[in-house]
Amino acid sequence: MEQKAVSHLPRGSQQRVREILSWYQSETPGTLTNLARMLNHGTLAGTGHMVILPVDQGFEHGPARSFAPNAAGYDPRYHFQLAIDAGCNAYAAPLGFLEAGAAEYAGEVPLILKLNNSDSLYDSEDPCPAVTGSVQDALRLGCVAIGYTIYPGSAFRNEMYQYLQELALEAKQNGLAVVVWSYPRGGKLSKAGETAIDVVAYAAQIAAQLGAHMIKVKPPTEHIEQDAARKVYEKEKIPIGTLAERVRHVVQSAFGGRRIVIFSGGPAKGTDEILKEIKSIRDGGGFGSIIGRNSFQRPKAEALKLLSDVMKIYQA
Repeated sequence: MEQKAVSHLPRGSQQRVREILSWYQSETPGTLTNLARMLNHGTLAGTGHMVILPVDQGFEHGPARSFAPNAAGYDPRYHFQLAIDAGCNAYAAPLGFLEAGAAEYAGEVPLILKLNNSDSLYDSEDPCPAVTGSVQDALRLGCVAIGYTIYPGSAFRNEMYQYLQELALEAKQNGLAVVVWSYPRGGKLSKAGETAIDVVAYAAQIAAQLGAHMIKVKPPTEHIEQDAARKVYEKEKIPIGTLAERVRHVVQSAFGGRRIVIFSGGPAKGTDEILKEIKSIRDGGGFGSIIGRNSFQRPKAEALKLLSDVMKIYQA
């Protein structure tokens, strides 16, 4: 007698995930399966929305700046458990942090290995992060995806693009998904330009063109950095007056919304400000958020409450 497979997700949820997976028809079943693992995991499973916990700040900013506000965070295992208890879709970190907990928490939360990182001991207006992990590390640790940061605007952007292309090809050949942090930064951009609407939308487009399955950008401001872009925004009357409108434009810039675009939480800020921003991201069609310092720097009970409130917004 034929047995039917049992699914724990509502039928509508299956359809949404299948719709998203249909945007990536050039990929292998292995890569699609790993994308589905993230989309079908945690509190937001099957909704098409995602909340990811990233903890690369110890490498990027130093241990005290990152973990002293909540000393439990010095222990890498704390972040695995936080992601699990909060019901996050995935947990992203550099090699060392994942090696410290991947065996103990095997299979309990999808993992993303961040393959390049910078430190803050040598400050440069044109950043170029070092490759600090490999696709083979990601496979060894049971990850579903690799993560990689590019800095459009940096004098070294072309080298980053080339490294990403090589790593993304290897990842896809081995059935992993590719998540790209696309953060404009460099000597030719003003500080305001790093989050300008035209620049953030361009950064999302670049990441999509480089083969990213998921793209992480910062919430854009109303500022327009490039004179040539300003003329087009004004002529075409592209709506950018609210954060929801700007998010909608950034998502549109990632292949008409056919790539997963999530937004960073940024520097530590108050709960009300965070939740207001999340509502705008949702209303603009953003796929979700990746929230690091604003969660793990709080006492655990507060972090869990915040992440729960964020997920409720995306569920609404």
